[in-house]
Amino acid sequence: MIAVLTSGVALGAHVPGLRLAQRLREHGADVMVDVLERWLPGDRLAAVVESRRCFQRDLRFAVAAQGLATDPVDDFTPQAVGALEKHWEEQGVETFVVFSGFWLRLLDSYLGRRPTRTVACHVDAVVSPSYRRAGRYAPETEHVWLAREDGTLPWTIPVDTRPPIPWSAREGRLLVHGGGWAIGSYRDRARELAGAGLPLDLIVPEAPAAVDWARCFTLDPDWHPWHDDGLPPLLNVAEDPADPEGQGRQLPYELARSASAIVSKPGGGTLLDSLSTATPLILLEPAGSHEAANGRLWQQLGFALSYDDWRACGFAPERLEPLHRALLGAAARPRNLLDGLLTPRT
Repeated sequence: MIAVLTSGVALGAHVPGLRLAQRLREHGADVMVDVLERWLPGDRLAAVVESRRCFQRDLRFAVAAQGLATDPVDDFTPQAVGALEKHWEEQGVETFVVFSGFWLRLLDSYLGRRPTRTVACHVDAVVSPSYRRAGRYAPETEHVWLAREDGTLPWTIPVDTRPPIPWSAREGRLLVHGGGWAIGSYRDRARELAGAGLPLDLIVPEAPAAVDWARCFTLDPDWHPWHDDGLPPLLNVAEDPADPEGQGRQLPYELARSASAIVSKPGGGTLLDSLSTATPLILLEPAGSHEAANGRLWQQLGFALSYDDWRACGFAPERLEPLHRALLGAAARPRNLLDGLLTPRT
């Protein structure tokens, strides 16, 4: 049994974890997903939800909170820890794959009693806040990186078995979003891009009032990162909200596949979508130093432009195709994390 351990607070790492679990199952592996927030008391979860609302109002709150946030493991009761460890034992977990550093503290004592292969997957180019806090825990953990600030792409999660859509077959639309938590300047940038006559797909956290300048999508309200192990589906808000069963559902990744560019802050999940689809990234303001490092790396590799640089050239579409070509050339470089997990260690 492989246990994929994620955090629903950080969808930029949670969704890659869900993708990995999906692909492992397709290869015949027994996989379970544990989400950190499932084991937290209700009052702590309410505080997380309220924090997200604050972050959506102002990106500066999100950046400041990274330096002030407490470790959620402090809120785990001894009963919750005991139930979690019993759960792992009963499931016969042979490998843990961790997508949030907070899990390493929970694993530390368990691994001391039951040595189990543990792989920490870093979706950012530098150590992210959750891993920064976990440096002294679970010292035998293997660390794998999807991107490094030295310009390398050591590993990847194979999101799709299909090749990227050829540039000539793309729809010419831009996918605009604020990452997993829908934060930052993406709404203002979307209005500016629409004013320049560019067709947009805009992902928002809640269904907005009527918008005639973009196709708007929102997460299916029946999906919740702390309860559902499937990938988060989108609903087109132009369709009848009173008939959710009649609405077409699709994944954000499908919009990224056909887009000419993703306009977003450079979170780890967005980098993975960009690389997997060979879709250029137009960089918005990062949420923290780890995302700033992601953005610098994507620019260094020729995969991205800053929003300001693209605006300075009048949002010229011809600036995007060279970025797509660079992404196509890089997609085969990283090692497949599935192979690293499914191949027996010697």
